[in-house]
Amino acid sequence: MAIPNPNTSMNIDQDPPRYGNDIQKNFDDDGHEKRTGTMWTASAHIITAVIGSGVLSLAWAVAQLGWVAGPAVLMAFAAITYFTATILADCYRAPAGQRNHTYMEVVQSYLGGKSVQLCGLAQYSNLIGVTIGYTITASISMVAVNRSNCFHSHGHQDSCSRSDYPYMITFGIIQLVLSQIPNFHELSWLSIVAAVMSFAYSTIGLGLSLAKVAEGGDPKPRTTLTGTVVGVDVTSADKVWKTFQALGNIAFAYTFSNILIEIQDTLRQSPPENKVMKKASLIGIIVTTVFYVLCGMLGYAAFGNDAPGNFLTGFGFYEPYWLIDFANVCIAVHLIGAYQVFAQPLFAFIEEKCSKKWPDSSFVTVDHPVRFLGYVYPLNMFRLVWRSAYVVVTAILAMIFPFFNDILGLIGAISFYPLTVYFPVEIYIARSKIKKFSSTWVWLKVLSYACLVVSLIAAAGSLRGLAKSLKHYKPFSSEG
Repeated sequence: MAIPNPNTSMNIDQDPPRYGNDIQKNFDDDGHEKRTGTMWTASAHIITAVIGSGVLSLAWAVAQLGWVAGPAVLMAFAAITYFTATILADCYRAPAGQRNHTYMEVVQSYLGGKSVQLCGLAQYSNLIGVTIGYTITASISMVAVNRSNCFHSHGHQDSCSRSDYPYMITFGIIQLVLSQIPNFHELSWLSIVAAVMSFAYSTIGLGLSLAKVAEGGDPKPRTTLTGTVVGVDVTSADKVWKTFQALGNIAFAYTFSNILIEIQDTLRQSPPENKVMKKASLIGIIVTTVFYVLCGMLGYAAFGNDAPGNFLTGFGFYEPYWLIDFANVCIAVHLIGAYQVFAQPLFAFIEEKCSKKWPDSSFVTVDHPVRFLGYVYPLNMFRLVWRSAYVVVTAILAMIFPFFNDILGLIGAISFYPLTVYFPVEIYIARSKIKKFSSTWVWLKVLSYACLVVSLIAAAGSLRGLAKSLKHYKPFSSEG
C-alpha cells in the first residue's frame, strides 16, 4: 500500500494533524514529526561538517603564511565564523515566530527579493562543491592505504602507483546507499560516528607530527616567521598566489554556515533552539579551532616549508604504516558521513520544489513501505532516481578534477564571503534596524568588505593553481 510522503506532501507551516492528544504529541508546532536533536547532536553535526578534509591542508596553508600569519588567520576565521553563527542562530525563528527550515527561508524572512535567489545559488553550489571535494579526499586517503601496504610488502624501491578512480567509484557506491536516508533528522548516528573518526585521524596526525618534531633528524625542516621563502622555496609570483590559495583553504576548513539552519532545524523545541544552537556552535568551533591550530602548527613544524598538501600522506608511507593506514581509513569513514551532512539539504530542497510543482504525481510524492530486517523503509521512486543520479554525477566530476588543494581552496573562497559573512551581516543590520552610517553599521560593513577582498584573492589563487594543474592533466588516465 502506498502512503503519502510526509516530507514532501505536507505544507511545512500548517498546523499539526488533529488526531487526538496522544498522536498530536508526536508533532511540533509546524506539523513536522517531533524533533529530538540536542546540543550534543548539533555539536556532532557541526564537528562532522567542520573537521573535514580541510584539516589535512592546514599544515600546507601555514607553510605559505608562516608562524605569525598562520595562527592569526586561523583565529580570525574562527572568530568571524562564530560571530556570524550566532546571528544565524537567532534568525531560525522568523519575526512572526514561525520556523525557518533552511538558510534560504531565513534570507527570505529578513531580506527578501533577489537576495533569496543569490543565497540559494551560493549555498547549493557550495554544497555540490563540498560533496565533490569529499569524494576526491576520501579516494586520496584510500589510495594512501593501498600504497602504504604496497611499500611495506615490496619495499620503497617499488613505485606502488595506484589510480584514484576505483576508490572514487567505491565511495560513490556507498553514497548511493546512504543517500536514501530520508532526511537530515535521521543522520545523528552517522554524524556521531563521523565526529569520532575526525577526532581519531586528527589526533593521529598530531601524534605523528609531534613524534617527527621530537626525533629531529638532519637536516631539520626549515620554518620561518613568514613561511615559504622567495628565491629558495618559491618564486615571488608563486609566493603571492599560494598565499592567496592558503586563505581559501583555511576558509574551506571553517565551512558550516551553509548548513547551520538545517542543523538547528533538528533541535527539539525546548529549551529555545537559538540558545542551544549558540552553545553547540561555540563547542564545535572551539574544538575544531584547537585541532586546527595544533594540526597546522605541528604539521608545519614537522615538515617545514615543504609541507605537503595533505599532511597525513606526507609521512612518507613509512612506519608505523598500520597507524597511518588507520588514520586514512578514519578519514574515509568520516567523509562518508560528512558527504551526507552536506548533501541532505540539497536533496530536501529539490524534493520539496518538485513536490510543490507536481503534487499529484505518485512518482514524486508517494512512499512505498518496504520491510527489511524488521524495519519499514519508505521507498520513494523520485528520491531513489534523483539522489542516485546526483551521487553518480559528483563522482564523475571528482574523477575529472581530482585536484585536492585547488578544489578545496576554490570552494572555500567562493562560499566563505556570501554564506558566512555577507548574508549574516545584512540580516543582522535588517533585524536590528541599525541606522545607516552609524558606528555599528560602519564596522559591520568594514568587516563585510574586508572578507570580500579575502574571498576574491583566495579564489584567484585557487583558480591559478587549478589552471596550472589542468595544463598537464589527462582525465581518466592519471595514476596517483
